Amino acid sequence: MIRAATVEDVAEIRAMIRELAEYERAVEQARATEEQLREALFGEHPAAFALIAEDDETGEAVGYALWFPRFSTWTGTRGMHLEDLYVRPYARGGGYGKALIASLAAVCERHGYERFEWWVLAWNEPAIDFYKSLGVEFLDEWTVCRLSGEPLRELAAQVPADLGQTPAL
Repeated sequence: MIRAATVEDVAEIRAMIRELAEYERAVEQARATEEQLREALFGEHPAAFALIAEDDETGEAVGYALWFPRFSTWTGTRGMHLEDLYVRPYARGGGYGKALIASLAAVCERHGYERFEWWVLAWNEPAIDFYKSLGVEFLDEWTVCRLSGEPLRELAAQVPADLGQTPAL
């Protein structure tokens, strides 16, 4: 039911990303191309990893989870950030979401990741209820910050050109 994504899954992953963006009322923001996803997931230095949920009978991809490692200065260990968890509407309630989350928890355990974190939209009550059923801790005292677009460019322009070598991630 759950397997690691392969390069052959890129088109289907992109399609599900668009479906998720539509559900989240932000389809215009989902601009990633198949080429970008192929490089990010399967290039020389992957930026992220993905799991696919398949229907056992049809073999059809019914969901995916996309994640990447993070690091905690407090624990001194890596953790996992879940960027996307999506199950197609007709397959919801079939255990795919829980199977994807459980598979990711197993990856955390296998690699010694002490934290497994993600964001959820405040209005997405079905997802919040699902996460609560898993025992998820909600960190209400934290606020997500984002710098992008013109403010990001303006701030970056304030740094001298001789910043020096920065790592390519």
